[in-house]
Amino acid sequence: MKILAIESSCDETAVAIVEDGRVLSSLVSSQIDVHKKYGGVVPEIASRKHLEIVDRLVLQAVEETGLTLEEIDVFAATMGPGLVGSLLIGLSVAKGLAISLNRPFIGVNHLYGHVYANLISCPDLRPPFMVLLVSGGHTEILLMEEWNTVEMVGRTRDDAAGEAFDKIARLLGLGYPGGPEIEKAARGGSPVYSFPRPLQEKGNYDFSFSGLKTSVLYFLQRNPGVSVEDVAASAQEAIVDSLVTKTFDAAQSLAVNKIALAGGVASNSLLRERAIDMASKCGIRVFFPPIGMCTDNAAMIAVAAYEKAKRGFYSPLSTNAVPYLSLDVF
Repeated sequence: MKILAIESSCDETAVAIVEDGRVLSSLVSSQIDVHKKYGGVVPEIASRKHLEIVDRLVLQAVEETGLTLEEIDVFAATMGPGLVGSLLIGLSVAKGLAISLNRPFIGVNHLYGHVYANLISCPDLRPPFMVLLVSGGHTEILLMEEWNTVEMVGRTRDDAAGEAFDKIARLLGLGYPGGPEIEKAARGGSPVYSFPRPLQEKGNYDFSFSGLKTSVLYFLQRNPGVSVEDVAASAQEAIVDSLVTKTFDAAQSLAVNKIALAGGVASNSLLRERAIDMASKCGIRVFFPPIGMCTDNAAMIAVAAYEKAKRGFYSPLSTNAVPYLSLDVF
């Protein structure tokens, strides 16, 4: 089964083709340079940029694989969550192709896509397993009991981890997006400062990162001229420590022996190192998507669509963009 999928939930325009779950082509056009000067994504600009390039990426993906559009069995697109204008671009193109070629269409939950990205590098991964879904908009610990059934175990009560990285990077005068910039700066520093790790009581798997941002702000005000690299390393240490500790505590509490990381922050090298170290100590297997598949991409959407298609979960052509789509919708 050949599936062409489009991802356009935020500021990356992506198209991928998979065959029976195997990635044949994965293209991503990033808008980071466009939005960098604004310090964040401007929704109207993002929508316009998607519109400018999505058709070209579809044709390029088909050309790369040596296929024709007529050989595609299913068309898919992200239906949410995300920016509504951006979502509508990918949905409209994918549904238009499905209609014109008389093929089925599948709408994919972007969050499930991030989880399914693990199948690209770890095809033997099977439920039940824990998921640490961590990105600019989400920080959640999930128990995936079946491929289409998740239970919320813990979540952020305020800022997502990726959002905290962005805000702290801005305080430090670093670039956008903040996660890679913090990680880069941290390599030249040491985690010599102790920043807060809230909600540490046993059995509490929720996160809170807004206090960390405020703590860094006050620290910088009290200590002008302090090493940016040391503050970056210390802030990264606090975020990673909270993520790893709570996720593994939750897995052990629920007697789950597999953990999958998902989302853009899952590409953070310190997070991966700490997760691997903790996994070896706890006797838990830990899984990661390929580095390039942690941030938004269409390969993860295509793989998720393939798993949905195998189970007969096709979508009506009336499927619309749902900017606040929850994990209750597979």
